[in-house]
Amino acid sequence: MQNTRLNNLVNVIFGRLGGWLTNPWRRFSIITISFLMGTFLGTAISTTAGQAANWDIIVAAIFVMVTELIGRWVYGRFQIQQNSGSGLSFLKETINMLKIGFNYSLFVEAFKLGS
Repeated sequence: MQNTRLNNLVNVIFGRLGGWLTNPWRRFSIITISFLMGTFLGTAISTTAGQAANWDIIVAAIFVMVTELIGRWVYGRFQIQQNSGSGLSFLKETINMLKIGFNYSLFVEAFKLGS
């Protein structure tokens, strides 16, 4: 790539963001926020999709497809490790926690409907 001012600005911003995220407490807090956002999204989407009863099957199929695609992307067999050590990249980790919170919320909603 050419060394333009915009390219330099983007490199500096991502460099500082990467330096800011090296603190383990900041990474943990962002991952926790991602989990909580997933639980909120699961509750909000399931209740709004449940208002119009004719969309239930289509929305459920989309939910399953999206969660399976995220699982394939995160836990894929032929993935390139972006971190030099063991573990997932930060983006994959936050999206995976969003997916886990979303699935957890759907289970909680199902238990609420079953009782």
